[in-house]
Amino acid sequence: MIERTPIDGLLLVRSDTYEDERGFFRQTYLASELERALGRAPRFAQGNHSRSAAGVVRGFHAEPWDKLVYVVRGTAFCAVADLRVDSPTFAEVVTVTLGDPPGARARLFIAEGLGNAFAALDEVDYVYDVSEEWTPHADKRAIALEDPDLAVDWPVDEPVVSPADAANPTLRERFPDHPRWRR
Repeated sequence: MIERTPIDGLLLVRSDTYEDERGFFRQTYLASELERALGRAPRFAQGNHSRSAAGVVRGFHAEPWDKLVYVVRGTAFCAVADLRVDSPTFAEVVTVTLGDPPGARARLFIAEGLGNAFAALDEVDYVYDVSEEWTPHADKRAIALEDPDLAVDWPVDEPVVSPADAANPTLRERFPDHPRWRR
């Protein structure tokens, strides 16, 4: 089942879990469902897997490709911000918890240009497929995790953040002439 969010291109992909004494089975997505929801066929060219210790906060990164995210182990508080300057929902944020808690086993489809970030609430294995292969010259857009215009209430007391993420600019610094700031 695919749920739309207030941000165009951000989808929550849910599926049933079948459990018994041996464990569980879950289908994490169907390409045909994504195609119907997107109005185009999804394409995945590279799969990635990262592990983060409890308290790590990663992102906001928006790359020139779609992502399909799944938290395999642990619990992640995910935030997705619309960083597309021409979007009617520019600077809006949707948050969702993915991972181990009941009801949180879902995937996020994150369209090109949306920035995603997450906080590892415990040790997290974060798996994501992307629609293009990574290149060192990819047009990546990153925004400060503590951007006051995004106003994400990160549920981590002492976040562990990379030096690169700590140095990211705010939306107003990156897009000083955006019409949103004149409202």
